[in-house]
Amino acid sequence: MSETGNFESNDLLKERFKKMKAVEGMGLDPFGGRFLKEGMIADCVTHFEENKKVRTAGRIASIRLMGKTVFADLRDETGRVQLYIKRENIGEAGAQLFDQIDIGDITGVEGELFKTKTGEITIRVQQLTLLAKSLRTMPEKWHGLKDTEVRYRQRYLDLISNEEAKEIFKKRSLIVRSIRRTLDDKGYLEVETPMMHPIPGGAAGKPFKTHHEALNMDLYLRVAPELYLKKLLVGGFDKVYEINKSFRNEGISTRHNPEFTMIEAYTAYHDVNDVMNLTEEIVKKAAMDVLGTLQIPRAGKTLDLSRWERVSFAGLMKDSFDIGPDEDTADWIAKLKKKGVKVEGKDLSRTQIINLVADLLEPASEKSETTVRPVFVTDYFAELSPLARRNPKNPSLSERFELYIGGMEIANGYSEQNNPIEQKLRFEEELREKGKAATNDTIDEDFVLALEHGMPPAGGLGIGIDRLVMMLTDQPSIREVILFPQMKAEKA
Repeated sequence: MSETGNFESNDLLKERFKKMKAVEGMGLDPFGGRFLKEGMIADCVTHFEENKKVRTAGRIASIRLMGKTVFADLRDETGRVQLYIKRENIGEAGAQLFDQIDIGDITGVEGELFKTKTGEITIRVQQLTLLAKSLRTMPEKWHGLKDTEVRYRQRYLDLISNEEAKEIFKKRSLIVRSIRRTLDDKGYLEVETPMMHPIPGGAAGKPFKTHHEALNMDLYLRVAPELYLKKLLVGGFDKVYEINKSFRNEGISTRHNPEFTMIEAYTAYHDVNDVMNLTEEIVKKAAMDVLGTLQIPRAGKTLDLSRWERVSFAGLMKDSFDIGPDEDTADWIAKLKKKGVKVEGKDLSRTQIINLVADLLEPASEKSETTVRPVFVTDYFAELSPLARRNPKNPSLSERFELYIGGMEIANGYSEQNNPIEQKLRFEEELREKGKAATNDTIDEDFVLALEHGMPPAGGLGIGIDRLVMMLTDQPSIREVILFPQMKAEKA
């Protein structure tokens, strides 16, 4: 950065740059180095003792001149404490330094604790250290950013000025920690699998494509870690999980971000019913660990996590539209149109048609009642779930569930398909459904090969971490729970 940079266009920036140079003129570094805090700011308040010596640091949040005395607020991630600054306590050099300090500067202080006449815990500052000069002013004098676009694009400013935003991300960390602890306590092994795949698989979704120069081959950012995790079951691990980043090159909405976080867990010798029980335990445990209750406020309603329901997707399709899984596509379209459902477009696949009416199948309790309960939707048509085991009593259905809470899909799971012959047929059917040729180079033959060596019967689970955090923190948009959500490029 040049000495002037773009600062001439803004008087405040020019003034701060001038103060930075003044600090340098004192022989001090305005972007100082190591400073060992002996405690967080909250510790000063929680463990207050009169005249106790403290050494801490944070960002200057306000400065109030009271004659020859100055009061200031110092903040870190744990809280705020008042500073009492007087020339006779910090000396002439300290006073000259403080003259160059602005709101937003990151500052270290040493001093003694005392209470003012109004009872406020305060540090009587005896030594100041400037650790980072803030060359730009803080957002709206610490009252928070109003423009959501700016909040997401410059999340660091949002966190500085918005305690609510900071609390959301603290809770997110606690939710992930709770999930990890629940699985660890049950004997699951946390693993890591590749994020670049030679063949995209494990879930429906358009992948991001990249190219590896040294190998001269195209690769895809993973849409899901599922196939690699199931290979570990073949390898002899009975319980594995991964807290993973996955990527889908699709739209952005209040519930979708192209980069998102999931927890996937696989358990040998279990089935879909075991997985539903595990899902319920994970969600309830996270709610209790983070919020201390199973009654969660959500969009003006109460989510009651103490009672869980199960409804049949096939039953909903039959009751709502008189549609069964064995009927052909033309019959489906005719029946939907008879019920007033708009079915537009040519050559729609059966999967596309089902996705079209998915919102109409939302359980009635999700729409009308003020107290909402989690709902496992089961008995999906087998063609929707190429990686799931068929229901032995009705092969047109799969042993799969989706979990909906407050009208939002939170989790997905099923009894895993471990028959390699059936799995390859299902892959080929899926490709034909998409209108592609079923050639070996578009099917993950290595996964089929792994199954041919024998994979134990297993139950698999995927939980969307971002959506779970949205639910437990009552946030309307996924962007509120992702620190740096994907944004459009700024206009020049």
